[in-house]
Amino acid sequence: MLDTIGGLRPELNLALGDFPYEAGREQDFCDMVTGKLGGDFPYQLVTGNHESDGHDGDIANIVSCLPNKLPGLQGEYGIQWYADYPERNPLVRFILVSPGIKFHDGNNLDYSRGSERWRWTAAALDGARSKNIPWTVVGMHTPCLSVGRYACQAGADFTDMLIEKKADLVLSAHDHIYQRSHQIRRGQDCPALVPDTFSQGCLADSDATMVHGAGTVFATVGTGGKGLYDVNDQDSESRYFATWSGGNRDAALGTLDVTATADRLAAKFVPAEGYTFTDNFGIDRK
Repeated sequence: MLDTIGGLRPELNLALGDFPYEAGREQDFCDMVTGKLGGDFPYQLVTGNHESDGHDGDIANIVSCLPNKLPGLQGEYGIQWYADYPERNPLVRFILVSPGIKFHDGNNLDYSRGSERWRWTAAALDGARSKNIPWTVVGMHTPCLSVGRYACQAGADFTDMLIEKKADLVLSAHDHIYQRSHQIRRGQDCPALVPDTFSQGCLADSDATMVHGAGTVFATVGTGGKGLYDVNDQDSESRYFATWSGGNRDAALGTLDVTATADRLAAKFVPAEGYTFTDNFGIDRK
C-alpha cells in the first residue's frame, strides 16, 4: 500500500491506526514508512486499538519514530489533535480523535456526551467554521455505521454530534473493508442517528455529488494490507451506504485519495496493483 500511496504523490497521508500488529516492531514499521515515502513526508497518524494499550506495539513508540510534520498542530499527537492545512490560507482542518479505544489502564477515553473530549472535538469543528476554513475532515480508528464486522464502537452520541456539527467527511479504519456512506444529516426527519436501524429521513443526498453543509459523509478505509473482512449487504445499516468492498464482495486493498480546493472536496478510492474496485465522490460549495 505504501507504494500505491507514494505513486499518488500526496502532500500528506492520514493513517488511522493498527500499524505493526506486533510488540517490539514499531521501529521496523517506521523504517518501512520512511523508506517508501521519505523521512520528511507528513505521515500523520492516530492510534488504533492494537497499539493503544501496548499489546501489539505502543503508540508512544510509533509517535517517537513517526513524529508530527504539520506546523501549528494542537492537542496530543497520536491520540487527539487537529491541524489546519496548509498553514497559510488553510483549506482543511483535520481533526483526529480516539473514541472507543482502550489504553494502558484498560479504560476507553471518555467521548461521551458533554465530556471534555466531546467538547474539545465540537470546539475544533466550530473553530474551523469561525476561521472560514472550507472543509472539516475528522479521522478516527473506529467507525459507528458499518456493513462489516463491528458495531458502533465510536459511540452513537459522538457520531451524532459530528453530523450535527456538519463535519464534511469522517474517515475511519478498524473494519478491514471499504465502505462509503451517502450524505447523512440531522433534522426534523432525523432527530438522532440510531445504530442497527435505517431511517430515510437521515439521508441528505444519495448520489455521488453532494452539497457542502447538507450533511456528513462517512468512509471506512480499512484496506491497507491486513486480511479483508466480509461485508454484509443485508445489514440493517446497509441502506446508509452508497458502496462497499470486502473479502466477499469486490475485494480490494487500496487508499482514499482526497483533493481539496476552496470550492470542492473530491475523493476517489485508488486500488492497489492487481485490484479493480473504485469509488468516486465529491462535495461542492455553492
